[in-house]
Amino acid sequence: MTTPIVKKTNNPLGKSPAQASSLPLVTRRFAAWAAEITLLATAGLIPYGIGVYVNSRSDFNREPLHPVLVVTQRAIARPLALPADYGIPSVAAPTNYLWMLALIAPTTLSWWQLYLLAKTGSTMPKRWFGLKVVNDEGTPPGLAAVVVREGIGRWTVPVSIAYILWRYSFAFPNLGLFTSLAVLMVLGEGLALPASRGRKALHDWLAGTYVIDANQPLQAAEAASGRGLSATNQTEEGKGLAATAMAMSYPQPQAISIDNNSSVGLWRRMQQNPSLTLFGVALTSMTAVLATLIGTQVYIQTHKGSREAPPVSTQQFLALVQQLNPESGASIEDRQRTILALGSLKDFQSINFLTDMMVKETNPILIDTIQQALTSVGTAAIPELQDKNQFLASELDAVGSASPERETRQKRLQINQQTINKILNVYSGKTVGLDLSRTQLGQSGSVGGSFFSLVLDNSDLSGIKFKSANLNQASFKGSRFRGVGEDGRWDTFDDAIADLSQAQMKQANFTDANLSRVLMTRSDLSRATLNRANLSNARLIGANLSSAQLVGADLRGAVLENASLTGADLGDAKLQEANLFGARLGRVIAIGAQLSFANLTKTDWQSSDLSGADLERANLSNADLSATRMTGATLRSAQLENANLQNADLSLVDLRGANVAGADFKNTVLTPSKQNPSDQFVQTPDLGSVSAVVKGVDFSQAKNLDAKQLAYICTQGGIHPRCP
Repeated sequence: MTTPIVKKTNNPLGKSPAQASSLPLVTRRFAAWAAEITLLATAGLIPYGIGVYVNSRSDFNREPLHPVLVVTQRAIARPLALPADYGIPSVAAPTNYLWMLALIAPTTLSWWQLYLLAKTGSTMPKRWFGLKVVNDEGTPPGLAAVVVREGIGRWTVPVSIAYILWRYSFAFPNLGLFTSLAVLMVLGEGLALPASRGRKALHDWLAGTYVIDANQPLQAAEAASGRGLSATNQTEEGKGLAATAMAMSYPQPQAISIDNNSSVGLWRRMQQNPSLTLFGVALTSMTAVLATLIGTQVYIQTHKGSREAPPVSTQQFLALVQQLNPESGASIEDRQRTILALGSLKDFQSINFLTDMMVKETNPILIDTIQQALTSVGTAAIPELQDKNQFLASELDAVGSASPERETRQKRLQINQQTINKILNVYSGKTVGLDLSRTQLGQSGSVGGSFFSLVLDNSDLSGIKFKSANLNQASFKGSRFRGVGEDGRWDTFDDAIADLSQAQMKQANFTDANLSRVLMTRSDLSRATLNRANLSNARLIGANLSSAQLVGADLRGAVLENASLTGADLGDAKLQEANLFGARLGRVIAIGAQLSFANLTKTDWQSSDLSGADLERANLSNADLSATRMTGATLRSAQLENANLQNADLSLVDLRGANVAGADFKNTVLTPSKQNPSDQFVQTPDLGSVSAVVKGVDFSQAKNLDAKQLAYICTQGGIHPRCP
């Protein structure tokens, strides 16, 4: 008679072993898995959510996002085809620490759970539900098996299959469909598959592990899970279950191998488990097909490039150069043909020779021919032209305005600029990756009655880099600075987006241009025209937009932190959910502007006109709205904490639900003495035909309310301690 095994268990849920084992094993496994996921998600989402809240506050200093978070953000965005977020955003100082904690906490917790699983066979949730993971010897699986079980089997394999199916299907880049597919794959992987010794999930197959009831003796738990008989003992069932249980109660230090030949053992397992074999064959086939497709594309692109760029004979180049020698006696027509022949070579030495020749040449006919040859070369000529452009610009800056050489150097620079302009026009849409940083393409002074002005109207300049370039007075009407990228879809990580950061674009014309998501950090757009331009989600941190024209522009979701828009015209502009933290907007005309849900914390609006503007749920905490005209504006549920409203005109304003704690109402107009004829175009609010709507608004903590304002507030349903 065998001695019964007594096992002590600690149940943090306060349930007895009988109660814990009352649920089916499958149910407890799913509940434990759900608890593990919930713990990890909670560890990350709580600090992340607090960080988002802190970042919305105005009483914290701003600082650049931590580099680790920037790298993590972009690493996640690329495979999931999320929109690229170029540049480094500014966040509240505590947010950096909280978001770092949101990364570290789940990572640390997951590795701790893996360690517990490897050493004890149970994570915390598995202990709560009375589960244990063991290997064939009945002992904890160890770290290597746990990494294979959890890292490869449970997550990598199903999520990778879901990703491949999503990435190369019509559903790409719909992230919701990928999430649904990944969840289905993870749940499907967890379904137990039939085996010779019970049922096991794929991750248990790969790691060679079993999930048993930790509240039962080992032999009973294994019997319940279908492992009561080993493959060897199945042929000796007649010897009795008691003898088998006795043998399994005292596992040997080493597993008993059925066959020393590993290949025979593998073949036997494949025969016994056809479903697992079929899955492995399908996965291997899919991998092979994808590898073949990728390899084929690489091969085609490589050989296509080699065919497009055949080797050029040095002797041919030298022979053509010899014909351009002044002592050769060649006619103008012969020299033109030779120049065009040099351009057809399209190699580095011919491009370099032509750019040098264009600077030194004085014959207008030959200069025009050289420009034609370089234009035929295409964007490959841009690097040499850019180097020459920077050299000529530095030469021009070195001479004084009264120097006799200035006109000659100015003309050379203009010829260089014209050539670049022609190439960009001809090769519109083929500029991805083109670098024109620090290039002088701004309007040049008059030379001999002519001047240069960059004109790239209705051009596709997607992906071009104009960082720190001079584009003053350039014309980009209707041009596109953003393309769909290789996948042909908008709002994915490979979108071709131009870089205009720190560029000089004074008085440039961007009417109807597409600048969505374009990086324009610290760019100078003073007096620029951006009417009806698409600037949604553009990054304009610290940009200068003083006196710019932005009538009807789309700035939804744009980032304009600490930007200057003094004197700008924002009439009918769309700024919903835009971030203008600390922006300067003095004397701005924003009649009818859409600013709902915008972050306007610490903004300066002194003497601006916000008549008819929509500021519903906007954050105007600590904003300076002194002397502003806000007739007919909507401020429902807006945050006006500590806002400066001195001498502001709030007649016809809808303030219902607004937070005005700490706001300064000194000399603020809430009800005019009579209707101003110029305000007749403003739509009258639902309540109050000539006065601000303040019903239900709490003015208890508002500052500098005079007797007239209090009388109006109390009679119109406002809340204040002095109201009767």
